[in-house]
Amino acid sequence: MGIGGYRHDVATNPDRLPISRLINRFGFGPKPGEFKSLLALGLAGAQAKLLTPPASDAGLSKVVEPDFPDRGKFPTPGTPERVAFEQNQRSDRLNLELWWLDRMVLADHALTERFTWFWHGHWATSLGKVEYGRPMKIQNETLRKNALGSFSDMAQAMVIDPALMYWLDAGSNVKQAPNENLARELMELFTLGVGHYTEDDVKAVARGLTGFSVDRSAATYTFNQNKHDDSSFAILGTTGSWNAQSIVSLLVARDDNRKFITDRLWFRLMSTTTTKPADIESTFNNRQILPAVQKIASYVSSADPGISQARSPVEWFVAVCRALKITPSTAQNRAQITNYLDKLGQVPFNPPNVGGWPFDEAWLNIASTQYRIGFLTYLLGQADLSPIAGLSGLQMEEALADWLGISEFSTRTKAVIRSSGLTTAQIVAMAMCSPEYVVNG
Repeated sequence: MGIGGYRHDVATNPDRLPISRLINRFGFGPKPGEFKSLLALGLAGAQAKLLTPPASDAGLSKVVEPDFPDRGKFPTPGTPERVAFEQNQRSDRLNLELWWLDRMVLADHALTERFTWFWHGHWATSLGKVEYGRPMKIQNETLRKNALGSFSDMAQAMVIDPALMYWLDAGSNVKQAPNENLARELMELFTLGVGHYTEDDVKAVARGLTGFSVDRSAATYTFNQNKHDDSSFAILGTTGSWNAQSIVSLLVARDDNRKFITDRLWFRLMSTTTTKPADIESTFNNRQILPAVQKIASYVSSADPGISQARSPVEWFVAVCRALKITPSTAQNRAQITNYLDKLGQVPFNPPNVGGWPFDEAWLNIASTQYRIGFLTYLLGQADLSPIAGLSGLQMEEALADWLGISEFSTRTKAVIRSSGLTTAQIVAMAMCSPEYVVNG
């Protein structure tokens, strides 16, 4: 037993690395004391706990649910009504972003929020074009409802999601002039992947998706049969009369979909450089997401050095807030949070394009390191540092590793942690900017 109750097993406990991968890849990092509790359960116990969604979550009961009313159409520019309208839009935007960050931070069991975040990157839709908070929140709730359930159900709901439809111009898709945007992305980015369809298939799917119009402020859609192409034509070699539901059913049932979705899960959760194990695809035969996630998580003990992932800015920020007991919506000068996230290149509800955000090493650069330090300076001024209060040297090193869910610090980081003359806040900042924290090994 180490000094102050800490065991000297940071480098020797074989469960540290896989449990670190579990809590950081399939959640958003540990709350204080959580990593040590998971270590006490052992790997099998930690997997059972982290990969089984609970019936309820006490942490989420603390989240204040915002209201996003139908703001109506944009008033005439230059009028007092327009000024008030734009103020409401800015307030809605900030409240929406902080509401979701609160959910990620406060959830006691973060698996569902983690996969709501994953699917937001998959069905990437941006406030930059949609502009209204109401449709974006409704889409977010749809993703959460299906995040670990049936991908078939998710795809059926998303193809008629008002925010996604507006984002991809489906509201202007009529049989006289089919718009191909949603059709193309539905196959390329959402269900099949590049190379598994032809341009004729894109045109055909676009015809099958005609007839919709979207009221984006109300977050509703209507279907006009007279604007829908209900003639018979072929999609991917199958001929029939098509609509949104039958098209999604065709696409999701294909083997291409099973491979594409499990490839993407592996790529985003485990490794961008190693090949997905062959036995994962069969767990997605029924298009149930949770069994595939649990199977992927069974590889957290892999010794392959390619099994690593850099945290995206939002994932890093949420992990920091969980550790420091900071609730984003109640932070000092809370608009600073989205300002810093914007500098780091990632704000919830604002992906850069329909392909979603960059990944893995794309987040590792000198500028992002500088912004993280500035961000931490702001956050640490309002943080709870009690998990390491009064500690130094080896005690500090071990307590930090357990607090932050790190398998082991590098020799270089250990030297910084043990160096003299640094305040507790400075040591925490160095740990949270360390390669071992920014990249989960």
